[in-house]
Amino acid sequence: MEANTRGTGRLPAAFLTPGSSSFMDFLSEHQPELLPGNRQLPPTQGVLEAPHGTTIVAVTFPGGVVLAGDRRATMGNVIAQRDIEKVFPADEYSAVGIAGTAGLAVEMVKLFQLELEHFEKVEGAQLSLEGKANRLSTMIRSNLGMAMQGLAVVPLFAGYDLDRGKGRIFSYDVTGGRSEEHNFAATGSGSIFARGAMKKLFRDDLAEEQATTLVVQALYDAADDDSATGGPDVARRIYPIITVITEDGFRRLTEDESSELSRAVLQRRLVEPDGPRAALL
Repeated sequence: MEANTRGTGRLPAAFLTPGSSSFMDFLSEHQPELLPGNRQLPPTQGVLEAPHGTTIVAVTFPGGVVLAGDRRATMGNVIAQRDIEKVFPADEYSAVGIAGTAGLAVEMVKLFQLELEHFEKVEGAQLSLEGKANRLSTMIRSNLGMAMQGLAVVPLFAGYDLDRGKGRIFSYDVTGGRSEEHNFAATGSGSIFARGAMKKLFRDDLAEEQATTLVVQALYDAADDDSATGGPDVARRIYPIITVITEDGFRRLTEDESSELSRAVLQRRLVEPDGPRAALL
């Protein structure tokens, strides 16, 4: 890129020219090689091993939505990291949980955060929750080349819709296909077990505390049957990341809150190892 500047001595002129409200479109036009999906991979033989994030769950309740994730990252049959962070705020009223190739996923989340901040500064208003979900869909689609090489990113997006006055959840596939999930959702290797737990425990009238307990129960069941999902680790004080999004905005439970919730679930599992029972009728 030419070093043409407007008196700054550092920034190219293109970077000082107002343009699209999409930072991703701006980057695609001026420095497309910086986008995660445009990276050139070196030639490899066999399967490329990289740390993968696993299970993310979300559940709605009358006042908002809860998004949570376990802390384990795996690389093949090896635990690559025990305390990885998989749930991040996207902006004040939304959050994203990552499953898939950890490095690319974290980079995509940072770009998504910047995309939303850029739009708000250029337009002077926040994107609607639907608009945010669509922007994330575009980012995932741009990573399709990497996904075809085994480096897929499949996030779960949740937020509080100020226009509708309720929490909403969106899931994605590797091509960027977006689906709105109702009541609860899960993604990652342990998602089938987590979804089964939430299906039996979900109710329309959950209070916030009950919703946070439900996601811990679901992550526990996922860890019970999926080796890539990490359950609460009392010895190392590693507990799930639990976030709540309401009309008051994004809030992450403190370590003490997450610890207390996880210990309560663990204590109950000493009596009922398979977890709480759902009524037959």
